[in-house]
Amino acid sequence: MVVEMGRDGGEAAADGGAMDGAGREVGGGDAAAEKAVVGEKDDAAGGGDEWAEGEEVVVVEEEARKEEVKGGWSEIRVAIEELSAAVEHRGGELPLPPPPPTLPFLALSHLLVQVLDKIGPTMAVLRLDVQRNIERLQDLYLLNPSKYSTLEEILEKEVEDNTAKKVDSCARAVLWLSRSMDFTIALLQRLEEDSDQKCFGQLVESAYMVTLKPWHGWISSAAYKIAMKLIPDRKMFISLLVGKCQDYAALKEEIRKLAKLLQPFLDDIHAMMAKFRLDRLKST
Repeated sequence: MVVEMGRDGGEAAADGGAMDGAGREVGGGDAAAEKAVVGEKDDAAGGGDEWAEGEEVVVVEEEARKEEVKGGWSEIRVAIEELSAAVEHRGGELPLPPPPPTLPFLALSHLLVQVLDKIGPTMAVLRLDVQRNIERLQDLYLLNPSKYSTLEEILEKEVEDNTAKKVDSCARAVLWLSRSMDFTIALLQRLEEDSDQKCFGQLVESAYMVTLKPWHGWISSAAYKIAMKLIPDRKMFISLLVGKCQDYAALKEEIRKLAKLLQPFLDDIHAMMAKFRLDRLKST
């Protein structure tokens, strides 16, 4: 379903590479987050722009986020807190003024991919490609957090180096990660708005058709069809989404809050990709 959000060639689906890296994926999210925290602490003092100067604050918030998740917060609620903190850090403006900052984008990628994990067991394999995109973008950011504090600075570098359209570029990583967020928020909104209690498969299909399907080739589409056979039912998915001491009504309210915060952020990213003529790239 989300295999080609990770890499634009469909290699994982075609040659089984994702299975070979399964061991790496198991600990990828936590290890990657820890790596980001270390890098942010090292570079916070010497950063020259607004986001670099405030990285110490974001690091503390990232550590607090981990504790909050352990304490029973849902990923959706933590994502809301991440976006709210970013808005507050940029002077309380909503939406965030472009260019989109890198650090919140990475944090949201970790959180929203965790939501995708709940869709079904096949996501544990398909998610490996998404995790690789996070790591690729994160590795470049950590080389120089001040220089790469915004996604636009990363894209500018790759466009200048004529590498932006390569399969393993950070530009493609940003593109597919943002598309994965498009799919996630589209699915959550359908879940929140559906009064007819449609089966969960119908909601997934509807979200997929308007977000990922236009960019998927036959390999990716085939992977999606396989994943669809193993998704949980609606009731199970909702139970996986809700946090401790939370009910469905509270979850629906959180989905509405997240959509309000996330959509402008995604709109800025898509506008940025269009500016560099990278928004129409497809997978196989």
